[in-house]
Amino acid sequence: MTDSNPSFLGRISLAVSAFFRILGDGEFAAGVLRVRDGGTAAQTRTQTPAPSPASQPASQPAPSLKEANPDAALQLLGLLQRDARFIDFVEEDIKRFSDADIGAAARLVHEGCRATLREHFTIRPVRDEAEGSRVTLQEGFDASAIRLTGNVVGKAPFSGNISHRGWRVDEVRLPKLAESHNANVIAPAEVEL
Repeated sequence: MTDSNPSFLGRISLAVSAFFRILGDGEFAAGVLRVRDGGTAAQTRTQTPAPSPASQPASQPAPSLKEANPDAALQLLGLLQRDARFIDFVEEDIKRFSDADIGAAARLVHEGCRATLREHFTIRPVRDEAEGSRVTLQEGFDASAIRLTGNVVGKAPFSGNISHRGWRVDEVRLPKLAESHNANVIAPAEVEL
């Protein structure tokens, strides 16, 4: 691997380390922005001012990140626990059980999880073609709905085989919650009297 052409794994390592350094080091982040906007690595190291705005290409604003509200995720966990004992199953130490016992429990959990998902979500495949089908993706395909894997080189159109059709949610039907509902309690403790 050379500095000018790192291997794929080297690029992954570089991307991960750069990601965390950008989050923690504002000066480094500013340098990355300068390089992205047409500056050189030497300019970044010497803190040379960026070219005048007239000579810079128009940069896209950074996408805004929205804070995820955990209440819906906690509510779904509660529904999966109620209908399928999902958390009980996952938290159980299954080493002491036979494969037959685990399989029997997994059938019950699977059945409950499937019923819960079908009751509260309309889920459809991202792609209608069967797995293994050959497809061609034209330029402008939805990269949020289709992830390219394998030897990804060049630009679209890309031809390949569908290894997973993907899933998308068309409709969500979670129950409404009372204002006083504590979403952090996904399954209350039970005390038998």
